[in-house]
Amino acid sequence: MEEIYVNECYVKPANKPSIKKTTAPRSYKRSFYLVVILSLGLLAGLLTLAFYLSNQLSSMTEERDLLKANLTEMTKELERLQSLFNQKKTCPTGWRKFSCSCYLLSENSGSWQSARKHCTDQGADLVVIDSPEEQNFIASFTQKETWIGLSDIEQEGTWKWVDGTPLTLQYWASLQPDNLLFREDCAHIRYQETSWNDERCENSLQWVCEKLL
Repeated sequence: MEEIYVNECYVKPANKPSIKKTTAPRSYKRSFYLVVILSLGLLAGLLTLAFYLSNQLSSMTEERDLLKANLTEMTKELERLQSLFNQKKTCPTGWRKFSCSCYLLSENSGSWQSARKHCTDQGADLVVIDSPEEQNFIASFTQKETWIGLSDIEQEGTWKWVDGTPLTLQYWASLQPDNLLFREDCAHIRYQETSWNDERCENSLQWVCEKLL
C-alpha cells in the first residue's frame, strides 16, 4: 500500500513590520534640558560677573572719593604752610609788603627806561598790576604820576607788562591811551585820580618797583 505522504508545509508566520521605538521625542527632551541647563549656567555666570563688576566699581568709586578727599586736605595743608612761610618772610627796609611781593616807591624821578634799570639793579622790575587789590594797593601809597611796568614799545597798540604778559585787566582813564603825537609808549598810574595814562617814555616820573618775597 502506497503510503501517501502529505506535504505538510510549514507556514511561517507573516513577517510583521517591526515597530521601531521612536527616539526623537526623548532626544528632543534631552536637547531641551541641555539648553535649559546651559542657559541657566550662563545666566548664573553673567549674574556673578555683574555682581563682581558692581563690587569692583563700587570699590573704585570709594577709592576715587578717598583720593579726592586726601588731595583736598593736602592742598589745604600746602596753602596753610605756604601762608605761614610767607608770613615769616619780610621785605627789605623801605619796601612795602603786599601778598607775596615787596614794593618800593622811588624817591627820585626819571625816564621809564631808567626807572626800570633802577628796579632790575635791585633784583626787581617795574610793578606788574594783575588784580584789583594790587591796583588799590599801588594807588594807596602813590600821590603823583608814577611809572608802572606797562608799555607798547615793541609794537604800537599792543600793551605788555615787563614780564611779557599781555594786558588784560586795565584801568585806563577816559579816552586813554591816546598815543598823543604818536610818541606815548609807556604807562603810568595816578592820572585823573588813580587811573592809567600813556606818556612819553622820556618824561621824568617816580616809579614803583616790585619783586617777589
